[in-house]
Amino acid sequence: MTMPTLQSVQDDYELLDGDERYRLLIDLGRSLEPMPEPLKTDATLVRGCSAAVWVYPTRLPDGRLHFLADSNAAITKGIIALVLLTVQDRTPEEIELTDIEGVLAPFELKRQLSSNRTQGIPNMIALIRETAARYRAG
Repeated sequence: MTMPTLQSVQDDYELLDGDERYRLLIDLGRSLEPMPEPLKTDATLVRGCSAAVWVYPTRLPDGRLHFLADSNAAITKGIIALVLLTVQDRTPEEIELTDIEGVLAPFELKRQLSSNRTQGIPNMIALIRETAARYRAG
């Protein structure tokens, strides 16, 4: 299954309500490429999430970053998939310049989901930004 574009997800999301939006996020999480179990370590764990979320960066030959991610909760897996759609396969510089929160604002996740489900989003974003800064610095 290939990842949809952020715009196509947003277009679909805007047409849906409540439970249908949950299903869309769950389906988005299912479209993540599999993350090998050995990569799910304490070092790749996102802190501050109610569910376990792992994010592992890889660097493509041309310098762009490609992230693998997973979660033990279906909705949370969909959320990290949505976050990754904003930065996947971009250069560290592009990631640092991306207003991830602004790009995600139309999804109104804080309004749509419980605070338990959304509390870790800033931590996911911070980890991605820190990773991009680390790769940019060399």
